[in-house]
This record gives sequence, C-alpha cells and structure tokens, in this order.
Amino acid sequence: MTHSPYPVVLDACVLYPSMLRDLLMHIGKTGLYQPKWTTQIHDEWQRNLLINRPDITADQLKRTEMLMNKAFGDACVSGYESIIDGLSLPDQDDRHVLAAAIRSDSEVIVTYNLVDFPGGNLAEFDVEALHPDEFLSDLFDLNHALVLEAVRMQRSHLRHPPLNPDQFLQGLLQLGLPKTVTELEKYRVMI
Repeated sequence: MTHSPYPVVLDACVLYPSMLRDLLMHIGKTGLYQPKWTTQIHDEWQRNLLINRPDITADQLKRTEMLMNKAFGDACVSGYESIIDGLSLPDQDDRHVLAAAIRSDSEVIVTYNLVDFPGGNLAEFDVEALHPDEFLSDLFDLNHALVLEAVRMQRSHLRHPPLNPDQFLQGLLQLGLPKTVTELEKYRVMI
C-alpha cells in the first residue's frame, strides 16, 4: 500500500452500506487517498446498522471495525473533541465529523448528507463535503487503473453471494453512485 498525502474523513452514512464501505477500503488500500474516521463515527454507523439489520451482531460489526483499524493504522482520528464546541453546523450532532476533518488536516468529508455540511460553514477550515459519487468519480479521473484494480479486488472477494459485473454495478447504482457506474461500465471486462 502506498501512503497517500490526501486524508479524507468518511462520514458514518458512507460506512453504513457494506458495499460502499468495502469499495472505499479497497480504494484506500491503493494509496489514492487516506481514509479517516473516529470511534464516534464507527459507533454511529454500527448503531444504525444494528437497528436496521437484526441479522447482524454487534460482534460482527466490532470485528469489521477492528479490521478497518488494522488495515489503516493511522485512520482513527483522536484529539478532535476540544474543537467540537467551537463549530457550527445545521445538525449540531455532525460537528464531530468536521472536527475530525480539521484535526486530521482533511480537505474532504465524504457524506451523503451534503445539506448537513454547508460550504459556508466548512470553507473557513478549507474543508468541503463531497457526495460519495463525486468523490469516487474524482478518484477514477485521478487514476483509472488503481480504481479498476480496487473494484476488481472487491468484486473477487464477494462470495455470499458472488456478483457478476452487471450485478456489482447495479448494486453501486442502488447506492446512488450513477456517475461512478457510468465510468466503470466502460471497463466492465476489467472488473
């Protein structure tokens, strides 16, 4: 794995869907970006997943968190707590995400909840919020080969059930990633 100088905070909502979480981790392993999160972000996506998916156990999710932290040893941001009270966002419960971005020198927060991270509130900290489709499309533009390799690796690891390229792309489309799917469709034989 190449160490990237591009730290990016992943909001809980993009870690919640396993397919997107796995894709972000596989691309992170290429070194195109450096994933960042906090224990609070982990707690949030796991808590929501346990509410909505009674077939998943807390132990399974804690194992996933442990594997993520092991794969990216410097991903878990700490020391951001003292920044939180000085920040203002429409949803005060999201301030910890911005604080983590500031503390980790991240210029990007990847989130589906763009309305909760208005540009005006982020600009003074040189941070912007990007939808995961925009973020993944940007990474694809940056390096087609590495993103395609990450996608290929992710798809090859899917066993329950395995997915052919069309099923995989349909899954990404259902996650609200149409731009990413449009780009990947051009390289279907490589994924």
